[in-house]
Amino acid sequence: MYNVHEEEGVSMTIAILAVQGAFAEHEKKLDELGISWFELRKKEDLDRHYDGLILPGGESTVQGKLLKELGMFDRLKTQIEKGLPVFATCAGLILLAAELGNDDRRWFQTLPVTVKRNAYGRQLGSFHTEAEFEEIGEIPMTFIRAPYIETASPEVKVMAKVDDRIVGVRYKQQLAISFHPELDDDHRLHQYFVQMVSSSLNKEK
Repeated sequence: MYNVHEEEGVSMTIAILAVQGAFAEHEKKLDELGISWFELRKKEDLDRHYDGLILPGGESTVQGKLLKELGMFDRLKTQIEKGLPVFATCAGLILLAAELGNDDRRWFQTLPVTVKRNAYGRQLGSFHTEAEFEEIGEIPMTFIRAPYIETASPEVKVMAKVDDRIVGVRYKQQLAISFHPELDDDHRLHQYFVQMVSSSLNKEK
């Protein structure tokens, strides 16, 4: 079993947003990697120590509204802006995006990209493929009513494309993708994020 504690000597805890969506699958991935985690369900959970954050897939509008209603939104936005490593999948990408090409709503606006919600339409509402992911290699990608990134600012690193559409980016400590790696057997994207967190912790020493 891949274990960052053994490989790099860095202990870490990841917070997983668990107000709605596919958070349980991310928890299973971290369990398999030997990484400590806990769920963010209410404002008081933000008082616990965590070194990284996962924003799961689900319904971005519901997640965004719940974050505000529960009093969690502003604090998380500030933490992301200050460099908390964050891994955002599907709806999480929408929460981070500076602009939404087909929606007037905006959420954290920490990632300088324009995202199209439910971008693949009914015919390709859900599909599976394999494609190259920068710094990792070819990985499986499962898309479920997925968004994609229409435009990205020059400072954003494009990590993956499918059919010439951007489906993965990294900007500073934000890793954001259109698909659901937690639904596939491949662990490399979660490992990549864990390494981002580990590097961040090492810089703080």
